[in-house]
Amino acid sequence: MLKNDLVIRAARRERTERTPVWLMRQAGRFDPAYRALREKVNLPLEEAFCTPDVAAEISLLPKRFGVDAIIFFQDILTPLEPLGAKFVFRPGPILDSPIRTASDVDALTPFDPSSGLAYVPKTLGLVRDALAGDLPLLGFAGAPLTLAFFMIEGKSPGTNPEHSRAMMKDDPALFRRLLEKLADMTADYLALQIEAGVDAVQLFESTADVISREEYEEFALPTHVRIFEKLGDKVPRILFAKDQVAVDLMVASGADVLSVSSKVDLAEAKKQFGDRVAFQGNVDNYMLADSATTASDIDEAVRKCIAAGGHQGHILNLGHGLLKDTPPENVSRLIEASRMVLPRPATTTTTVE
Repeated sequence: MLKNDLVIRAARRERTERTPVWLMRQAGRFDPAYRALREKVNLPLEEAFCTPDVAAEISLLPKRFGVDAIIFFQDILTPLEPLGAKFVFRPGPILDSPIRTASDVDALTPFDPSSGLAYVPKTLGLVRDALAGDLPLLGFAGAPLTLAFFMIEGKSPGTNPEHSRAMMKDDPALFRRLLEKLADMTADYLALQIEAGVDAVQLFESTADVISREEYEEFALPTHVRIFEKLGDKVPRILFAKDQVAVDLMVASGADVLSVSSKVDLAEAKKQFGDRVAFQGNVDNYMLADSATTASDIDEAVRKCIAAGGHQGHILNLGHGLLKDTPPENVSRLIEASRMVLPRPATTTTTVE
């Protein structure tokens, strides 16, 4: 039993006594405590991910800020190593042999995540034990199209993933074969996390901002549907598609919650689709990172976002992850501000006979 189940109830489209909040990349470089811990353990990032006690300790750091959920510390590229595409971070992700030919795709080897990623349930177990039911624990994975872009480029795809675009255009059948292989792996990976006890999962389509609506519908959406259908409804399923404004296509994925950016009118999205999905978002992460942003700026942004969410079926979050230069005091202020915006008490009508 969770002592604080606000995020889970909001994910189920319930009205909550206050709007819950957690932040993408809440355990990361903006936090001095994170940087100090990374310096102390002195491990390359890819080794920190697969060292359960380190990953668990980092996962728990944001609890002190007052967030309503913990997402475990990992990377979307984690499950690619046992598949045959190991990334290292120097400091950004690097793959020595990018995946660009049919033989490269065929060489990717399906694996059992319970053995190939055995450190993941160990990390989740440590975090769950430490939380002792105080907060929900979130799992996550990268979406297939995003993973494919990283693998084909051999690095962060940026705004111009030229090799990925070439495969999509010149050999769409090969690209789809890669996506299908990644979709099945991702579903198995998320199922492992659910079995390990996470309370919800999020699928990150982090390159949705560099593809068109048509490309999203043709290549990304079928993988989302495939993954969510395989997972079933054991826990709430959140879909994040960076800066994607095709909310109708996101709804068609079968996700329970849509994490939308500041480019989406949250109130309008809720009006159209709030009877089918919950929403997460959508405070501007660049605004929060700006050192010139004042406490009153943050308060107003939070107030507007929560008003659009209506205290029902809404989880306060950012449009994307916390940026590394975000002042920690801005993060604290956002969370504090979220607690100051409460729903109006329900009005009651007394009938005098």
